[in-house]
Amino acid sequence: MTDVLRVVIADDHPPTRVGVREALEKQSCAVVAEAATAEEAIAAAREHAPDVCVLDINMPGSGIAAAAEITHTMPDIAVVMLTASRDDEDLFAALRAGASGYLLKDMDPTRIGSALRGVLAGEAVLPRWLVLKVVEQLRATPRRRIALPNRKATAQLTEREAEILDLMANGLSTEDIAGRLFVAQVTVRSHIAAILRKLRVKDRNAAVRLAQGTRDSPDLPSR
Repeated sequence: MTDVLRVVIADDHPPTRVGVREALEKQSCAVVAEAATAEEAIAAAREHAPDVCVLDINMPGSGIAAAAEITHTMPDIAVVMLTASRDDEDLFAALRAGASGYLLKDMDPTRIGSALRGVLAGEAVLPRWLVLKVVEQLRATPRRRIALPNRKATAQLTEREAEILDLMANGLSTEDIAGRLFVAQVTVRSHIAAILRKLRVKDRNAAVRLAQGTRDSPDLPSR
């Protein structure tokens, strides 16, 4: 990532785009394109390959639909929702679509730039009151976990890497893991790459076999 953060802003309200642009340009960010609809946002992401797309949820065509398309077809681009909606369903729909952040339009605009940089550093950026909603949702979701017996092999992994390896062993794809942990797919891929490097194996299946202390395991999703 370069020092200047490249951003696409998508919102059907021109004064909002102006305000966000002005705030970002004061925070070492370059707005490379603006859009007013989901279709325009997707096209701008493809054309300009920004570091991050800032999307309104309720713009024509649905910001959530745009988030899903961008994160699925252009996983190196982070997506952050900037919205007036405080609805739980919008929050979880955005996270399931691949968004790594959920910012409210009444936030201090001088904090937008740092929030976007946090997302690119692997953080899930949410208002504090929404973090509690996510925790409640996770507590309510049953999680099937398996034991990874080869502790010697996995001791060098961080807690998050071990968690991702555990989810891989349960057969979850990169997309599934990102949804479970509420992070971007590119963040999951970065952790998987670190796991393979630390375990000195060439693919996901080999990593799981090593962690389980077995020679054979079912093929895992490649994504």
